[in-house]
Amino acid sequence: MSERKVQVRQVRSAIGFTRDQRQTLRGLGLRKLGSVSTVVDTPATRGMIRKVSHLVEVEEAR
Repeated sequence: MSERKVQVRQVRSAIGFTRDQRQTLRGLGLRKLGSVSTVVDTPATRGMIRKVSHLVEVEEAR
């Protein structure tokens, strides 16, 4: 079976946001503005994405 994956792109700086939001970005594999990470679409990663939804864009990975 193939796992569903999503591509997450950081579109806003984490400066001025809480430490746990910055750590959530790191947990998603995002380091800099404009960086892109492909993660497995699980409830845990969806929760992480929801927590920083104002800083990222999400699309289905091809």
